[in-house]
Amino acid sequence: MVTAAHSPAQHSHPSPPARTPGPAAPRRLPALRLLGPNWYGSVMGTAAVAGAGAALPVHVPGLRTVCAAVWALSLVQLAVLLTARALHWIHHRDQARAHLLDPAAAPFYGCLSMALLAVGGGALSVGRDWIGASAALVLDTALFTAGTAVGLVAAVAVPYLMAVHHRIEPRETTPVWLLPVVAPMVSAALGPALVLHLPAGQLRETLLLGCVAMFGLSLLATLALLPLVLGRLLLVGPLPLALTPTLFLVLGPLGQSTTAAGAFADTAPGVVPAPFDTGFAVFGLLYGVPVMGFAVLWFAFAAAQVVRAARQGMGFAMTWWSFTFPVGTCVTGASALARHTHLVAYDTLALVLCAVLLTAWAAAAVHTARGLLSGALLAAPRPAAAAPRPATARTTSDAVR
Repeated sequence: MVTAAHSPAQHSHPSPPARTPGPAAPRRLPALRLLGPNWYGSVMGTAAVAGAGAALPVHVPGLRTVCAAVWALSLVQLAVLLTARALHWIHHRDQARAHLLDPAAAPFYGCLSMALLAVGGGALSVGRDWIGASAALVLDTALFTAGTAVGLVAAVAVPYLMAVHHRIEPRETTPVWLLPVVAPMVSAALGPALVLHLPAGQLRETLLLGCVAMFGLSLLATLALLPLVLGRLLLVGPLPLALTPTLFLVLGPLGQSTTAAGAFADTAPGVVPAPFDTGFAVFGLLYGVPVMGFAVLWFAFAAAQVVRAARQGMGFAMTWWSFTFPVGTCVTGASALARHTHLVAYDTLALVLCAVLLTAWAAAAVHTARGLLSGALLAAPRPAAAAPRPATARTTSDAVR
């Protein structure tokens, strides 16, 4: 720090020239300090509305235009959030590192991958109506490539951090742990849409079978983690109120894997040699029907716990976005089964789930907008009460805000 100059009366020689001030220190942007990777869930939820609406097995006048508009909103959200998160890493690197070292926040890095993939997939399904087929293909290719790379890194890096660096108690097990390992399943479900845009031959088959490999990677990792989640619920008890909506995250791998299996069946003919091409259609049906059945069971189980939590005073948190994108994957999964079985039951299931998705998205979007306008969602957590209730405990990273 520069000290004050002495007065000329004290010295016979003139005062030295005043030093010019140095460059201003970079602004800390305190409003972004608590902006964690969990915010990508809002992008995923918005993109899920567009993707689910476009996949519905019934024709609704004007629906495609609405889906394109919602997709455009998700694209804007993604651009704004990528910028904000970049600024977060620049100005609050200590907090960003703290997120990686917090077992409650680190799994949300899988959301970055899924946000990129969901917006990219929406560009090719409905966004092309507004930006053109060529631009949509370029955008989807770029976002699919980036999202897949991020997802594969997260699927390895986050479990590694949790196993080596994090210290986790059994009661800290939550469905949030599924997020990094589900990201490759999103790539598996959306990748087949790009297959037919590649030259015939090796490239097409490589991409399709690469998607099948990511399907297996994600499915087996999910099957390893699900017993931990269910065991925690049975042995420890219900989740804290703010985390109760994350029970819907279990629907993500269920619906997304059913969607992926249907996409494999649609794409395999002419890409994979016979008789394996027809085998994908058989697999899609034999896999999708029982998995979607379990998804309905888990939906009822999770909904019952959410009702219980609501009666106990569950307020809004960013975890409410867990009501959106996992349900969206079940809409696309049910739509895939409806497309391959031609059963009215799956048409009805897709429509009912889509209604739930729209309701959940509206509720989460309105509360998020209010929280942003008031500053509550980006504010520092209040000091803990003298005797806090276990159901309202908060993480050090504020990951569930």
